[in-house]
Amino acid sequence: MKKVIVIGGGISGLSTAWLLRDKALKAGKDLDLTLLEKETCTGGKIRSIKADGYLCEWGPNGFLDSKPQTLDLCRAIGVEQNLHRSNDNARKRFIFSGGELHRLPENGPSFLKSRLISWPGKLRLALEPTPFVASAPRGEDESLAAFGRRRLGQEALDKLIAPMVSGIFAGDPETMSLISCFPRIAELEREYGGLVKAMVMLAKKKKQDVAQGKVVSSAAGPGGVLTSFREGIQYLSDALAESLGDVVRSGSPVVRVEKGSSSRYRLTGQDGSIHEADLVIVAAPAFAAASMLEEFDPAVTSVLNQIRYASMTVICCGYECESIAHPLDGFGYLIPKKEGLSTLGTLWDSSMFENRAPQGTVLLRSMMGGACFPEYIKLSDDEVLARVRQDLRTVMGIEATPSFVRIFRHQQAIPQYTVGHGKRLAALDELLQPHSGLILTGNSYRGIGLNDCVAAAQRASDEALALC
Repeated sequence: MKKVIVIGGGISGLSTAWLLRDKALKAGKDLDLTLLEKETCTGGKIRSIKADGYLCEWGPNGFLDSKPQTLDLCRAIGVEQNLHRSNDNARKRFIFSGGELHRLPENGPSFLKSRLISWPGKLRLALEPTPFVASAPRGEDESLAAFGRRRLGQEALDKLIAPMVSGIFAGDPETMSLISCFPRIAELEREYGGLVKAMVMLAKKKKQDVAQGKVVSSAAGPGGVLTSFREGIQYLSDALAESLGDVVRSGSPVVRVEKGSSSRYRLTGQDGSIHEADLVIVAAPAFAAASMLEEFDPAVTSVLNQIRYASMTVICCGYECESIAHPLDGFGYLIPKKEGLSTLGTLWDSSMFENRAPQGTVLLRSMMGGACFPEYIKLSDDEVLARVRQDLRTVMGIEATPSFVRIFRHQQAIPQYTVGHGKRLAALDELLQPHSGLILTGNSYRGIGLNDCVAAAQRASDEALALC
């Protein structure tokens, strides 16, 4: 019987452990499985905090249902019937620019009517499918900013790409890798020679495939409906932990991983406890994995330490409905850096999901910090709230004092897939080859979203099962 230890009880570790146990049972393989989590509770950055009738998400607020990974997992653990889709408001997204909120255009006519991009900016975008636009540099990892300037122009970079990058990754487009962050966009450029051409060709293909009962993704991405649970997204991690039962040992931090006897791995806990295993799956963040593996393989640690993280402060504010004049019929808004405000944007949480705020109130969740503003993590709570209120006043005209406030700080919130990320992953793959049975998974490597984490858990569990 193989002994397998999963390190990390976030969504990646919990999913990996559950999938591995399930696959082993179906394959008739016996294994001794343990999950070690340093905190006293599982879930990692997934935490749904209920207070005064509000439901605040500490970290992510859901996943898109257009990809099968998380939906399949929910079905497998028996919680699919409890899924809670966001309403149609979530489809409306806004950008604050030039002193007003602009709804993101969803088609050609709405784009032409929109005042978000100036007419010179629109003309520059119109050049995108022409030979005048430079092609992608061969063999180079291009930054998102370089891609935006090359294909779409500076204005589109400032008002469309940069806010999107800060909203998803809390990242800086000048340093983030196109192919690692948005591989589909890079693929479309290679295949069709441009994004406009890709959209036209995919639209034609979609009509043909829909007629045949098929569905294809759009050029802009997979789309889908933001999905959670009425109890908050923590319901998923709690369900996984409950299903795993005694497999999970919380309050058990691992400080060191090294080679033990007979090709086994030896894990040392913070309290001096020793664990031995045939296979070790590290589902902790890259910086934590680097610390654990420092003595075991300094080269692996060196690469892991090159994966940087952006800090983030999340601010939840509750207001009485009558104190907000601006309609909250949308997902929320993002703010371009050039607008000079303190927040990256604000989500209208209670407009997307029911039961996020008491009757007669609304819940707004603002984001502050990220790779472009790392110093903001050091601001006092009073300064953070003052800046958030000033931005809400500027963007939405809210003068009232919030009746509910919660501030959550994440020192190392989101991994940054900066230029060269693909080479770092290739180096890790090569360095790990001699270490059979040591597997890295999580959102530090090939996707930061919930669907990405579950997809990575599928790959990690398959790799582990093959070694059992």
